[in-house]
Amino acid sequence: RKVVTLLQAMQQKVTAEGEKAQELYEKFECYCKTSGGDLGASIEAAEAKLEEVAPAIEASTSKKAKIEEELTASKEEREACKTAMAEA
Repeated sequence: RKVVTLLQAMQQKVTAEGEKAQELYEKFECYCKTSGGDLGASIEAAEAKLEEVAPAIEASTSKKAKIEEELTASKEEREACKTAMAEA
């Protein structure tokens, strides 16, 4: 009798777990079916924005390089002026 009760309890537990797994699978399946369009639209919007931002990034990069060159030249000029003042 004890074994039968134990087996019945295990059967109920396994059945409950199976129902829960089925429920989760159905939720996941629904998510996959409905979210595909949203994700596709989001990807297209991001790619369009990337095309808009890329030239601005390139312009900023070249501007940064130019400013760094000017800074280096200014530092060299400053050092030359310090040296000239020290000699004078």
